[in-house]
Amino acid sequence: MLSKSGRGAVLTLVLGLVMVLAGCGSKSVNRAPVEDRSASGAPASPPVVESSPPAIKPMPGIENAGRPGHYTVKPGDTLIRIGLDSGQNWRDIARWNGLENPNLIEVGQTLRVIPPTGATPAPPTAVVVARPVTSTPVVPTQAPSAVASGPTVAAAPAVFAAAPVAVPPAVAPDEEIPWMWPARGAVISGFDEVKNKGLDIAGALGEPVVAAADGRVVYVGAGLRGYGNLIIVKHNATYLTAYAHNQTLLVKEDQTVRRGQKIAEMGSSDADRVKLHFEVRRQGKPVDPAKYLPAR
Repeated sequence: MLSKSGRGAVLTLVLGLVMVLAGCGSKSVNRAPVEDRSASGAPASPPVVESSPPAIKPMPGIENAGRPGHYTVKPGDTLIRIGLDSGQNWRDIARWNGLENPNLIEVGQTLRVIPPTGATPAPPTAVVVARPVTSTPVVPTQAPSAVASGPTVAAAPAVFAAAPVAVPPAVAPDEEIPWMWPARGAVISGFDEVKNKGLDIAGALGEPVVAAADGRVVYVGAGLRGYGNLIIVKHNATYLTAYAHNQTLLVKEDQTVRRGQKIAEMGSSDADRVKLHFEVRRQGKPVDPAKYLPAR
């Protein structure tokens, strides 16, 4: 048995141990410091560099946008339609713009639709020059002796007047094309600038379709939606005509045709019935063919 003093010493020792353990539990755990390797010169992760957006490539011909004689491509355009709307041969447009593949045109691209040489020169005009008009001297009716005794009259000076000089006859104006009807049937739908850009002429399947005037074929095919088997004929720098919905096409591109020559057979391609859709385009703009064709 421990004495009273011994038990006191043991109790003191136990209390001391309890206090030491309590102090250890209240202290926070020290963690190893995080090493900043970049500060010590060690290689760090490369910084993230934001890439700039790629440069936008300008559309071909954009510098000519809005200029006369140029056209900016819109959605749904084809070179054939652009040629029809500008009154030009689509092959010429492809050549003027250096298009290796005429089927590859982009929305926003600007195309030249007039010859690179510029506008057509104005027709020659009559040249007026001044030339002398010979004066006829007055013959005296009196005897020479009587004339001699009278006052001396000075001869009249030569008179200059403006007189036209003949010039070679110019080519007949574009407006004077001798038109004829391209088919014999009745008109079943008249011209409307928005709904119908020409005349619809009735007829039987296989009935002849003829050229309305002399010209050169600039398109043969079915590449223009809504026209079916189509022929386009260019008559001069101002006019071209279009013949749509044919069954059979009898000419080829770049062929010269004469007024009244059979160029196709009537059909119903891309149409609801057999008919000929006939258009007259003046500088690419649709005009009423009835105003050009002769009265029946």
